[in-house]
Amino acid sequence: MARSTITIAVLFASLVHVANARADGLARYEITGDGITTSLTGAPGDAVRGRTLALARTTTCILCHSGPFPEARFQGDLAPDLTGAGNRWTASQLRLRLVDASRFNPDTIMPSYYRNEGLVRVGRNFAEKPILSATEIEDIVAFLATLRD
Repeated sequence: MARSTITIAVLFASLVHVANARADGLARYEITGDGITTSLTGAPGDAVRGRTLALARTTTCILCHSGPFPEARFQGDLAPDLTGAGNRWTASQLRLRLVDASRFNPDTIMPSYYRNEGLVRVGRNFAEKPILSATEIEDIVAFLATLRD
């Protein structure tokens, strides 16, 4: 009897973790170790679209990061250079960094691109919705994984 109670408690706790990760309107994901192993869309992203997104000055990478983008003027210098990102991090680790960088560093200035709850200092245009869609996250992951020095 006690063993089944423990099993039910463990099962419930794991379901709560996955449910919390799902948040309203967001694709379900599960954090395993230091990453999210499964694609948010169930399919691999498009690296060409991901490159375009990474270089978009309105919301993503180039605002704070620099990298192997000779055509992009005025690259950011607040965050690590993205050159070799595919060597430094797995797709799983890159995905979690984009979804919620605060999992690695609670004081990070990097936005949580795929969260809509528990955020502070959120611009009016992004209140109660993620900055990027699941497809956009997967596209950027696919692109960053190609950066291998």
